[in-house]
Amino acid sequence: MTIRYKSTTFDLTNTNVTNVLTCPSDATIIIKTLQANHKTASNVNVDVFLQKLGGSAVEISHSQLNKNFVNMISSSLNMEASDILKIQASTADTITGVISYALIDRSQENG
Repeated sequence: MTIRYKSTTFDLTNTNVTNVLTCPSDATIIIKTLQANHKTASNVNVDVFLQKLGGSAVEISHSQLNKNFVNMISSSLNMEASDILKIQASTADTITGVISYALIDRSQENG
């Protein structure tokens, strides 16, 4: 088992639900922060969803931003194999952010 500390960025260029992070099928992810930043001075709703393998996306976080930033995950979030993290903003081209996480790679495990 290998633990790698990683980060990835996102830029929501439209109002669609957007996949921002997918857990590999041979790993687990522990998200420490999901920082969302609002670029302009107007209210924008930001919603975060988690989709489990074979299931529907479930909303896990909601915030209204007005030229500020917020951590959309209050503690930590565990993602299991093939889970997908998705984000949606009510206005296009106003939300960017970064996700900081630990990737626990199980690809080298026996059995």
